[in-house]
Amino acid sequence: MASWLGGLGSGLGQSLGQVGGSLSSLTGQISSFTKDILLEGTEEVGDAPAELQVSNSRLREIESTHATQRLENERLKKVCSDLEEKHEAAELQIKQLSIEYRNQLQQREVEISHLKARQNALQEQLQKLQTAAQSAQLGAGVLPPTTTSASFVPVVRHHSSGFQGDDMDFGDVIWSQQEINRLSNEVSRLESEVDHWMQIAQSSRVRGTDNADQSEICKLQNIIKELKQNLSQEIDEHQHKLSVLQDAHRQKLAEISRRHREELSEYEERIEELENQLQQGGAGIEICDHSKISDLQKNIQILQSEKPEDTQTMKELEDKVKNLNQKLSSVENENKILLNEGELVKVENSQITQEYERLKFEVIKLQNYVAEQETILKEEGKKLPLMTSSEEEVLRLQQALLDAEKEIMRLNTLNQEELQKKLANLQHKDEDITSASIEDQNLELNQLRQELERKEHELKESIIERATLTAELEELDKQNQATMQHMITLKEQLSKQHTEPDSTINQLKLDINFERRKVSEVEVEKMEMSKELETQKLKMNHCTFALNDLHMSNQQLQHNIKDLQEQLKKSQDCNLNNKKEIAELKQNLKQKEEELSVSQNELTKIMNQESNSNYQDLSLKEREAEIAKLNEDISENKQLNQNLERSVCDLKIENGKLLTVCEELKQQLHEAFAEKNKVSLEKDTMLEALKMEKGQLETELSQTKTQLLEQAKKYEQTTEDLSNARNMNTTALQLEHECLVKCNQERDFEIAELKRSIEQMEADHEETKEMLTTSLGGQKQLTELIKEKEVFVEKFKNRALELQQELEEYVKDSKKHEILRQNLEEKDKSLAAMKEENNHLKEEIERLKDQQSRSPPVAEPKTLDIITELETEITQLHVIKNNLEEEIKLHKKTIEDQSQKTVQLQQSLQEHKREIGESKFQYEQMNVMHEKLFLEKDEEIKNLQRTIEQIKTQLHNERHVFQTDSSDLFQETKAQSLNGENGNEKHDLSKSEIERLVKGIKEREREIKLLNEKNVFLTQQIDHLSKDQVGKLTQIIQEKDLEIQALHASISSSSYRQDVLYLQQQLQAYAMEREQVLAVLSEKTRENSQLKTEYHKIMDMVATKEAALMKLQEENQKLSNRFESNSQDMFRETVQNLSRIIREKDIEIDALSQKCQTLLTVLQTSNIGTDSGSGGVNSNQFEELLQERDKLKQQVKKMEEWKQQVMTTVQNMQHESAHLQEELHKLQAQISVDSDNNSKLQMDYNGLIQSYEQNEKKMKSFSQELAQVQNRIGQLHNTKDLLLGKLDMVAPPLLMASSVSQASDIPSSTSPEIVSDASKLLQQELDQLKNMLQEKDVTIRTLKENNQRLSDSMAATSELERKGQKDTDPEMKQIKGKCDVFQKSLREKDLLIKSKSDQLLSVSENLSNKENENELLKQAVTNLKERNLILEMDICKLKEENEEIVARCREKETEFRALQETNMQFSMMLKEREFESHSMKEKALAFEKLLKEKEQGKMGELNHLLNEVKSMQEKAVSFQQERDQVMLALKQKQMESSALQNEVQHLRDKEQRLNQELERLRNHLLEMEDSYTQEALAAEDRETKLRKKVMVLEEKLVSSSTAVEHASHQASLQVESLQEQLNLVSRQRDETLLQLTMSQDQVKQYALSLANLQMVLEQFQQEEKAMYSAELEKHQKQTAEWKKKAEKLEERVESLQESLEEANAALDAASRLTEQLDLKEEQIEDLRKQGELKQEMLEDAQNKLMNLINSTEGKVDKVLMRNLFIGHFHTPKNKRHEVLRLMGSILGIKKEELDQLLSEDQKGVTRWVTGWLGGGGAGSKSVPSTPIRPTNQSVFSSSFSELFVKFLETESRPNLPLPTLSVHDMKPLGATGICNPNSTRSSSLTETTGSGTSRRPDVNPFLAPRSAAVPLITPTSLGAGGSGHLLMKPISDALPTFTPLPVLPDASAGAVLKDLLKQ
Repeated sequence: MASWLGGLGSGLGQSLGQVGGSLSSLTGQISSFTKDILLEGTEEVGDAPAELQVSNSRLREIESTHATQRLENERLKKVCSDLEEKHEAAELQIKQLSIEYRNQLQQREVEISHLKARQNALQEQLQKLQTAAQSAQLGAGVLPPTTTSASFVPVVRHHSSGFQGDDMDFGDVIWSQQEINRLSNEVSRLESEVDHWMQIAQSSRVRGTDNADQSEICKLQNIIKELKQNLSQEIDEHQHKLSVLQDAHRQKLAEISRRHREELSEYEERIEELENQLQQGGAGIEICDHSKISDLQKNIQILQSEKPEDTQTMKELEDKVKNLNQKLSSVENENKILLNEGELVKVENSQITQEYERLKFEVIKLQNYVAEQETILKEEGKKLPLMTSSEEEVLRLQQALLDAEKEIMRLNTLNQEELQKKLANLQHKDEDITSASIEDQNLELNQLRQELERKEHELKESIIERATLTAELEELDKQNQATMQHMITLKEQLSKQHTEPDSTINQLKLDINFERRKVSEVEVEKMEMSKELETQKLKMNHCTFALNDLHMSNQQLQHNIKDLQEQLKKSQDCNLNNKKEIAELKQNLKQKEEELSVSQNELTKIMNQESNSNYQDLSLKEREAEIAKLNEDISENKQLNQNLERSVCDLKIENGKLLTVCEELKQQLHEAFAEKNKVSLEKDTMLEALKMEKGQLETELSQTKTQLLEQAKKYEQTTEDLSNARNMNTTALQLEHECLVKCNQERDFEIAELKRSIEQMEADHEETKEMLTTSLGGQKQLTELIKEKEVFVEKFKNRALELQQELEEYVKDSKKHEILRQNLEEKDKSLAAMKEENNHLKEEIERLKDQQSRSPPVAEPKTLDIITELETEITQLHVIKNNLEEEIKLHKKTIEDQSQKTVQLQQSLQEHKREIGESKFQYEQMNVMHEKLFLEKDEEIKNLQRTIEQIKTQLHNERHVFQTDSSDLFQETKAQSLNGENGNEKHDLSKSEIERLVKGIKEREREIKLLNEKNVFLTQQIDHLSKDQVGKLTQIIQEKDLEIQALHASISSSSYRQDVLYLQQQLQAYAMEREQVLAVLSEKTRENSQLKTEYHKIMDMVATKEAALMKLQEENQKLSNRFESNSQDMFRETVQNLSRIIREKDIEIDALSQKCQTLLTVLQTSNIGTDSGSGGVNSNQFEELLQERDKLKQQVKKMEEWKQQVMTTVQNMQHESAHLQEELHKLQAQISVDSDNNSKLQMDYNGLIQSYEQNEKKMKSFSQELAQVQNRIGQLHNTKDLLLGKLDMVAPPLLMASSVSQASDIPSSTSPEIVSDASKLLQQELDQLKNMLQEKDVTIRTLKENNQRLSDSMAATSELERKGQKDTDPEMKQIKGKCDVFQKSLREKDLLIKSKSDQLLSVSENLSNKENENELLKQAVTNLKERNLILEMDICKLKEENEEIVARCREKETEFRALQETNMQFSMMLKEREFESHSMKEKALAFEKLLKEKEQGKMGELNHLLNEVKSMQEKAVSFQQERDQVMLALKQKQMESSALQNEVQHLRDKEQRLNQELERLRNHLLEMEDSYTQEALAAEDRETKLRKKVMVLEEKLVSSSTAVEHASHQASLQVESLQEQLNLVSRQRDETLLQLTMSQDQVKQYALSLANLQMVLEQFQQEEKAMYSAELEKHQKQTAEWKKKAEKLEERVESLQESLEEANAALDAASRLTEQLDLKEEQIEDLRKQGELKQEMLEDAQNKLMNLINSTEGKVDKVLMRNLFIGHFHTPKNKRHEVLRLMGSILGIKKEELDQLLSEDQKGVTRWVTGWLGGGGAGSKSVPSTPIRPTNQSVFSSSFSELFVKFLETESRPNLPLPTLSVHDMKPLGATGICNPNSTRSSSLTETTGSGTSRRPDVNPFLAPRSAAVPLITPTSLGAGGSGHLLMKPISDALPTFTPLPVLPDASAGAVLKDLLKQ
């Protein structure tokens, strides 16, 4: 014994010293430990004191373990307190966060309310301004075409500003509170469990675990502690990271809130500024982004500064108008001349008004678009106040834009008034003043245009800035998304790292807890074995009987299950038959609907045939009534269609307005589709993540199941090992063997669990990798989708820029739409980001809670407290397991919800994709059509411009003047008549619009009444159904409550714990189901109340919105959106209620489990106490338990049947609602397609109308320009004819007239507005020239001979011109005729287009009315379908939960049965072993007594016995070795035996049953044999007696024959009576059998009646489905008819397009004619080019002449002067003054100066000579003193003739430097010097007298235009005349000045003089 203790101590020392050692040392310790145990067994047999010592040591160890457990309990209490403190801190943080969020939300709501109030005030001011502008327009006499659109300006509706997030936050707070309560309950439960296990350890443990066990447990605990430390470190790191992330998030929130506040303050300041500007009547503000609003404010200030000036000018103009209206009567005759100019001004004004109207239309569209965006954002994301504020700012800016545009329109109207007043003023002024006033008007118009262009430029700049800002916002959003993704990945990694170690620890702790329970139970059983052998035998007998009863009951239950399955099959067959019958009924219904007249007779027959199915008759009657209603509706619709077709002609112009409404609706649809696409993408990503989590959870569940199965197999193996070990002979060997088996099993379990934990860690790691890869893939796909969308948006932008180059109007529309789309996308992205942030925050809070609840306490390193620490770990693992189970349930529910949402979202996605494709196709078609139209119109405009230019260049005779005048008058009268007709039509159309609106309102009122009646009927039905269901279910619930109370009473009184536990679990499960059903009922009642409230709301909305059609449609959309949001809220509330119910049930389950544990302890103590007295459980108690179990089973069956009925009803409702929702989606898709078609037609029609109006305006402007050009050409022809007539008479005047005509021709071609003024000025000039010509006739006669060549050349040129004119005249006539024909054809085509467009408008109006009616009906259907869907969803959930509960119950039943069987076997084995051990102990006592007796006298025998003992010990050692080998073999075969044991048990059961039957048969046979033997003996006795009697009778036969006959007769009578009795008995038996069969038939009939009731319910539901399907088919037929009508309208549109193409073909023919005219123009241009070449030649020659003249200018011949000087002295003194005069005339001295010189005789010749040579006198002024040049050297060599020629050249130079006028430099003639020729004369005189240096060198006199009208002879030389030689006379009197002829550059001046002298 000492050696054993020493070995054990050494083993303990080694084990404690080598805790972290290798496995080899551990195996060595195990082997030494087994040897020590074997030695201990041998020693225990010998000496009892050693055993006492061992037991004492073990008692001490147990006391030490008890102390350690107490310490551990105290530590656990501290840990629990710490956790509670952490939990409270977390709660405080959560409360603070929720308070902050709610405060922020309240602030945002207050700000939003203020902003909305200001917006309403601004809208009211806007409406006032609109009414004022309309009144001003009506007062001005101009009918604005956009006044009717004011009624369609959408009023922004403001809903309640509550956020949806409030509900979610509140729900989260409630959920967290419930979690806290649950955790506190768990803590209390764990404390009670700890106390319970402490009591068990104190009472049961007499023998502690071995030291070797403790050493190995120490090692494992150290490993566990290391793992825990690592885990705690990781948790601390993760918590640190989370805190950092939370701080960053808080900082971001603070920055965002600060920015938001700053932006709000800025917006408030801007709103105040806008209000001030509105009060002052401020001008327009352009749309701009937030960063560029300062620029807009500057523009507003500029416009405000301009406005007072405009008002002053307007006042002045009004005063002028009052003065001019008085003078209008006298100026009517002069109006005809100015009508053309007035028409031009009107055209420009009309263009300005059109631009204004277009801008106004665009602003209205933008307002509608922004309003729709606001509603969508309010419904989806009201958590984002930033976005709402920005949208409101956009609305305010748009309203300011509207105000600005209205101000512009008012200014335009005022400008029109100004122009009219100026026209009136101009008519009274002179012709000179008219030109000036027209210029002023043109300047003002140009200023207005410049202002318009400037404003448009500012608009473009603001749009570009807006685009840049949106791009920056997109970049910021992308950065935000990247950071959010990084956050998400970090959180996922943290959660995965948490879950992996938690799962391993959970598994280890569960296994250790289970093993500890096993060990404690085995120890308790060992203690009780010695005392309870006899009692166990009795219990064994009772248990065997109970087992047999249980088997019999199981068989009965199986038979019942089979019967139920057969009934189920039958009911399914009946269901199939019913479905077939329902399908046939549906076909019959369709046929009856097609043949309404025949259907009524057939229905009556079917009702007679199927009299049993009363409900079907009722349903058929209801269908007939509904069919009649629908027929009446159809007839009413037909009548309405007829009325509408009659009123089509009156409603032509209204169609345009309806088409604008359709466009707005289409825009709304597109926006909604884009938003829905984004939402669906986000939800798809969420769903994929949830699916991955679901897969992980399923794999984990499968792994746990496999682990449980393996553990069960291993436990069975251990039980077999124990049973085998008990079979051994000696008690010592048995104990040792059991200990070894237990140790080995524990080690195997620990090793297997560690391996599994490693494998699970690896599998989890791989799963996390796969999850990361899948999530990255999903994110990449999302980014690709976003990039594709951005590329798509950029393509649209590029297209919009290209269209902007072509037309600015379309560009503005496209840019605005693109900007708004970008804003929408940005807002959606920010919405999604904020939603994700909120979700992540919630997940972080939940994870923090879980971490706080899961965070395991850090184990203190204690080597002695191993067992207590393991128990505490087990309790902690229980808590974690419960938490995980709850999380799994929640995840399953969320997964189901998400799957249902995905189905709906996928349907909506498909519809949106279809609609987007259709919209793209329509957009491309529209672009193609618009491009074609633009190209065609541009070609037409170019052709018309060419024709106008040709007409301008060519000239007409006087005849055409009169024709043009008449045609102009005709056109003017025609235009006036057309204007009058248009005004009358507009007046009539306003009346028709009012009538149509009244009709539409009445129709809408009827539809509203019908919808209200339907809603009332549906609510009544729902209330009726809900009341009936509530009554039934409350009765059932009360019954179940009574049953549950009875069960609780039976549990409190029961002693048989296993059945009670099983039945308690079933009761809890069914109570959970009952409460779930109650929750469903409460939800349904709440839904009914919600539907009622919604119905009242809808009635109020309808009452308020009966005024207009647009308001009704918007309200219906809002109601549908609200209904969807309400259904989502209801669904969330149901999920929350279910989770709450589940938590309460878990708490109840925990309480019941605690009760069961207390009952177990009570039973154990009572068994220990009552062993000596009672001797076992009474059979009466056992029978009572069985009866209670049977009752509970019956109750369970009832509960199951009731549950199945409820499930069937709920499921049917779900199916119906799903079907209806699918039909609803289809109808919505059809509606969207129809709306798209309508919008497409409307866009086409608007484009055609706009292009037609533009062409009409261009044609009018061109016709007016043609008329003006023709008038001016006629005037020019008059002037030209007059000039030509005078040229024929005289050559010099001919030159003048031609120059005048050419001069007038040039400006006429340049500027048409100045031609009339120029013609008047030319007439004045002609009068002056006539006077001049009369004065010059005398002098010109002398010069005819010298100018013959010049006159001949000019005549030749004039003849050429006349020929050209004659050639061009017939061409012009032809062109004019063609133009008239083209104008007529154009007018005809325009009339055709107008008529076709009117027809199109009427048809589209009919379509829109029908679509509105269809939409109302569809909305009613959608409401019903949504209700059905909600019911079906709830029913499906209940079914799935019930199925899961049933499966769990079945699994638990099987486990319970297996455990019962194993417990029975264990108890049998234990009783046998205890009996054997008891017998062995008695033998040992007897042996000891014998030994003691023999020791007293037989010491020798003692020695002998000692030798035998030694030999026996050696044998024992050998036996131990053999036993080890056998144990190894046993371990190998345990696996095989475990597999075979189940089969053996099954066979044993069968054998028992067969043995029972055999015994029964044997007993029966023995009884039969006994009866047969007795009968045989009796027969033998009778035979002997009869033989004796026969002998006697034979002797006495003769005497007694008569007696024998009599006896035989009596015997026959007795036989007959017995047969009759037998017959009676058999009849009774048959009657009882018949009664049995009757009762069975009744049972079957009851079952069939139940099935029939279910069938009737299903038929009722299917008939409702058939009803809905029939209605749907009718609606589909109606939609098909509308589609056909739409196709017909499209065919009409195609025919109209063909007619348009024909018109275009006619225009092409016109364009060909214009091409021919272009060819003629090209010829004319060629001739002009030739003329220009000749002019260039002339210019070159003149330049050369000018150079020569400049070189010889101012030079005098020396020879001539010398001869004159000498001649002066040779002449007599009387005639010297003549020589002096000749010299003075040569030198250019005037007569007066010469006379003065000659009269002054004082100085004489000296004076003359000094004056001659010095050049200082007066005579020097006449000669131009040129600067001295190097050519002056040639003066001395030149002759007198040369000097004379030079002198003539200088004198013939023109006196003026004439300007070459260009088209751009043209000034009004009143400003120039042409109108007053007197001034020109004086100027020419001054210039000729001036010096040569004053002349401009760049002016060429030969290139001067002929219009200069320079006088050919100086007026000073006209008066004088004399005789004599030409050379001797004064040169100015004798010789003329003339324009020199073109001379060759080589010809000298002398040659020219020679030619002149020859002539």
